[in-house]
Amino acid sequence: MIPKKTERLAAHKRRFHRKGLSMNIRLNNLQSSIVGRAGTRFDVVLGFDMATDIEAYTSTYEGIRAGTPKLIGLLRAENVRATFFWTGHAAASNPEMVRRVREAGHETGCHGLFHENLGDAVYPLANSHPVLPSEVEGRVAEATRAVKRIAGLKPVSFRAPRLWGGTHLVNALEKLGYVSDASLPLYAHRSQLVPYHPASKDWTRKGGMRIVEIPNFCDLAMKSVDPCQRDRDPWPIYRTKSARALLDKVDSFGIHVESLKLRPVLCFRFHPWEFHKMPGEVAYGDARVRPAPFVVKNCGDRALEQFAALIKGLKERGARFATAQDAAADY
Repeated sequence: MIPKKTERLAAHKRRFHRKGLSMNIRLNNLQSSIVGRAGTRFDVVLGFDMATDIEAYTSTYEGIRAGTPKLIGLLRAENVRATFFWTGHAAASNPEMVRRVREAGHETGCHGLFHENLGDAVYPLANSHPVLPSEVEGRVAEATRAVKRIAGLKPVSFRAPRLWGGTHLVNALEKLGYVSDASLPLYAHRSQLVPYHPASKDWTRKGGMRIVEIPNFCDLAMKSVDPCQRDRDPWPIYRTKSARALLDKVDSFGIHVESLKLRPVLCFRFHPWEFHKMPGEVAYGDARVRPAPFVVKNCGDRALEQFAALIKGLKERGARFATAQDAAADY
């Protein structure tokens, strides 16, 4: 017999899905992704972190060169806009791809200069200490200039590498004219469920800053067995398991946020290298990089197939797809 609590949650999930599906049919599939909030149930921000391959543990850009065109084609077919967060080095190394992304109608954001850690460490990582607070503004300013030189416009949306954001970072971003920061990992800081204006002395709390912080959603219902709570992070379950598995977490999150009388905003992070087959090991002189199996599992065609299924499922549930800049404008 299913426990009553589990049975109720399953019933809520079915209602959440059915409501979105029927609404989507009535609206004839929302012909444009750039729509107002009327007639939609929640917002989705698709963010792509544009850096070197395999979580920046390599020096190559095969993912950007081979994976990005696939993403552009799929997003065009689905009539969905996204935000591409470029490191300064990635933009300078792939200028033609930067222009292709922009010409396809997507937002050009910034992701730091060299994928360096600009904020508070969220989990242990060998020999990868965050830069000094006094360095943050200068590095972000240089990264902003680098992306602007290639894209032809100044980025106004930011995402910190590894989601290691922080108070010093949001203050630097505000000073540099950014309007949105999609760096907060909800799995580590569960104080804010929807976008908010952060406090200048504590970026995890509401305050009076102009910039809008967009939390990256997570699984709040599961029992975590990770001291750092990283198992709540939904990345990259869409390809290691399936789009359906990720959509179950979307449903659970939506139910919880709606129960608080708030409009859900689901901010996702992906990488272009996930859509191009990645090696299980990379040799560098006297060392080898061997990522954990889940990091590169099912990269390539399987990832693209499941990403398409994810977009379809989000549409069925009544999603409004927005860039980070557009989502921030609602707050």
